[in-house]
Amino acid sequence: MNTSQQAHKATMKPYKVNGKWYYPTQVALGETYEGIASWYGPKFHGKKTSNGETYSMYAHTAAHKTLPMNTIVRVTSKENGKSTIVRINDRGPFVTGRIIDLSNSAARDIEMVGKGTARVHLEVIGFNGAISDSMPLNQETLARSEYKVAHTQERMQLSHFLVQIGAFKNKSGAVKYQSTHANAHGYQAVIREYVAQGSPIYRVLLSGFKSEAEARDFIASQKIAGAFITTE
Repeated sequence: MNTSQQAHKATMKPYKVNGKWYYPTQVALGETYEGIASWYGPKFHGKKTSNGETYSMYAHTAAHKTLPMNTIVRVTSKENGKSTIVRINDRGPFVTGRIIDLSNSAARDIEMVGKGTARVHLEVIGFNGAISDSMPLNQETLARSEYKVAHTQERMQLSHFLVQIGAFKNKSGAVKYQSTHANAHGYQAVIREYVAQGSPIYRVLLSGFKSEAEARDFIASQKIAGAFITTE
């Protein structure tokens, strides 16, 4: 299991695949999702995953587009009620409607290998490669899992989202604009200095958004021309 901070930081950044942006965001124990699961096996066996591990079709791992690496997820088939426990160590699947790509072993647990896909229910049950001791799981489920039970954090936030509301060549203009938007709508106005075409540019951003969705809702409700989302 790759636990390096460098790998964790690299995989928590927003990324773009096939023209679409994906934003790793905050997640808490007990959160649930529903959608279509697929699986990947021999073709990818031995290749590198998004967090730098070597993919093994025999391990109970999975790919997810935004969950933190080493998040532990219980996957339950809505078609037959069977479940499996996996650790996120890759990004994907990038097919509309699909929410998780299971290893071959995990797919076999819920009897979806032959069909290729299945309707599933996902539940976050741990972080950092461990099942949280606060989750109510039965002993049979835990006995089948290859992951230990330990005390884990209740919530993990990957990125801090900001909305840019202005950009200035002169810092004085940015400071003045910041002062007129201080604590606007409950968000803090901050200035960040960047370099564009060899010259400094001062961007005024609102900080404090906990998710991409919250930031997008704010932009839509306030109708801020030219506003966009960034992270730090």
